[in-house]
Order: sequence, then C-alpha cells, then structure tokens
Amino acid sequence: MLEINKAQGIHLYDITGKKYIDLISGISVSNIGHCHPKVVEAIQTQAAQYMHLMVYGEYIQHPQVQLSKLLTENLPPNLNNVYLVNSGTEATEGALKLAKRYTERTEIIGFKKSYHGSTHGALSIIGDEYCDEYFKTNYRPLLPDCRSLEYNDEADLQHITTRTACVIAEVIQAESGINPATPCWLRKLRERCYETGTLLIFDEIQTGFGRTGSLFAFEQYNVVPDILLTAKGMGGGLPIGAFIASQKMMEVFQDNPFLGHITTFGGNPVTSAASLATLKVLLENDYIQQVKSKEQLFHTLLVHPKIKAIRSKGLLMCIELEDAETNMTLIKKCIENGLITDWFLFADNCLRIAPPLIITPDQIKEACQIILNNL
Repeated sequence: MLEINKAQGIHLYDITGKKYIDLISGISVSNIGHCHPKVVEAIQTQAAQYMHLMVYGEYIQHPQVQLSKLLTENLPPNLNNVYLVNSGTEATEGALKLAKRYTERTEIIGFKKSYHGSTHGALSIIGDEYCDEYFKTNYRPLLPDCRSLEYNDEADLQHITTRTACVIAEVIQAESGINPATPCWLRKLRERCYETGTLLIFDEIQTGFGRTGSLFAFEQYNVVPDILLTAKGMGGGLPIGAFIASQKMMEVFQDNPFLGHITTFGGNPVTSAASLATLKVLLENDYIQQVKSKEQLFHTLLVHPKIKAIRSKGLLMCIELEDAETNMTLIKKCIENGLITDWFLFADNCLRIAPPLIITPDQIKEACQIILNNL
C-alpha cells in the first residue's frame, strides 16, 4: 500500500520521494490535476474569509452564487437552478426525491450495469446481476418500486409508463467498462419520457467537467435531461456535487414539507470556491478541446497482443484484457514502475484510464510505455 505525502499536476509522490503518474485522477476527480494553483489560491482566500455560515438560505454566500451562475450560463436554459451537495451519491438522492415530489409518482427506472452511488437510494437503482447478488443482498429491503431495463435497448423503453416518476441513465456507463449510449437510443429515451411525463435524469457524476471532450457528455448527443447530476471532477479535489434542474421544478421543495430537501454542508463556501476556480480553468483554457486528440494518442500507442479492445469516450478509457488476473497483475506492476491505474467495479478484467485533462502528449507516451512494458 502506498503512502502519499504530495501531489502536484499529474503526479503523486510517496514518502520516499518516488514519483507516480496518476492515470486515473483519483477516479475522475482531479480533472485539472492535483493542487492546481488557481484552486489552491481560491481555497486559501475563501478559508480566510469564512468557511461555514447557516445552511437554509439565511445568508447570501457569494461562492455558491457565483458557481451556480457560471454553471447555468454554460447549460441549456431549462437547467437553470443548482442544488449543491457533498458528493455524487447525494446528488442522486436529491434528484430521486425531486422527481417523486414533482411528478407525484413512485416508480424509478434505471439500467442494468449502471452505477449511481452507494447510499441507500442510489444502491436501490444500480442495476446488474452481479450487483444484485453482491452489492445489494446484505442491505435489503431497499427502495420499493425500482426497476432496471437493458441499456441501449429500444424495445425495453416501453416499460416507461405514466406511473414512472423518473428514469436515471448514465450518458456513458463507466463501471461496466465504458459503454456509451447510442445516439438513436438516447433520443428515443428522451422521446419516451416526454410521451409519459417522466423526468429524465442524466448521471454525469463521472463524465462531467470536460472528461469526454465537452463540458458535459450529453452536449455531444443534443439530448437535454430534466435533471443533471455532477460531482467528481467538479471540485478540483474537494468534495462537492450538484443536481441541476429548472427553477419551477426545484420550487416543489419549498413546501409540503417545508425545507423538503436540506443539507448542512452542501454548497460549503470553500468547496464552492474550489469548484468555481476549477470551472474557470476549464473554460478559460483549451484542455477540453484537447481531449479528443489525447484520446486518439492513447489508441495509437496502446497496441499489444494482450489488449483485446479499447473502449473510450474522451479521456474516460477502458483497456480490455483477457481476464481479471492479467489485469490485477498489470496494475500491480504499473504501480511498482511509477504508474497508478485501476479496474472497474463491474469489469475487473479491464484497466481504467482517466488521467487529468492537463496530461501532455509526452506524458501520455511515457504512461503508455509503462503499460506496454509490463503487459
């Protein structure tokens, strides 16, 4: 087990001073690298002003307001109201409550091989035979009236009906080994939700903040959700998440009951300042625009008889190997040789690649060479 005492840019350093390339960004978190100077400056400045006030809207807190304003300015018009939370799974929980309250329906539909978090409600809607047996069994009974459909299966969309409160879908399924939605299926999913009055939730907890080559992956499909979830890459390394919807929709939390959804630390001013700085760095530089060329460079370099396939959407990549043993051996050898990689929850024969977006072509070449040398 590594003991890390420093992180900077795309590198981690252990207590002996050994340097490691972080090729997974702490699981798609450090999108602009570790300890980005703009993020560190924002954290230090805000921490010196105030770190916690009241949580129910008694005070205007500028980091929350500025972050929400900049986010909504870069989203479709219907996504104009931001509810800040502490994590991705909390964003999921808030969105499920919002959908049930707004529609006054109870059924929640997810998709097999999906992952939305590990809290009680989120666990209820992750869908996979393996998950059902391994992740869920010891926590049942979970939320009632939840159903899992086949991802990218148009015929299964008929199960979305007028009793369905919401459908939650990853635009790119990550933990099954990078499985993007097909454009036609995603459009038909949107249409079916419109037909039945069902809210469509896009989980972009892992794909948001530039990872796939646009600020959010749904932009590449021209399909807009009713509710958007984001977290991971949002905070520059600090814990923050959000569910985003229309103001009209969010207003249902104002009464019956009063304070229909609350959080003590959601929208903490320090994490909000870090997120605002992160978003500004992404918007003011061309890191997102470089994602596709960097993705292609990985594809060009990672050629080896033991690599069965490479699946990717931007800098969210899966290297499929023969079996889990081969993958775990490779992960261990890479760490020994200064490269941090990982596997996927539902695809343990696949190597995860999700580097900071600031990684350079030369650093990509160095990382790929380490992988190839240890296969």
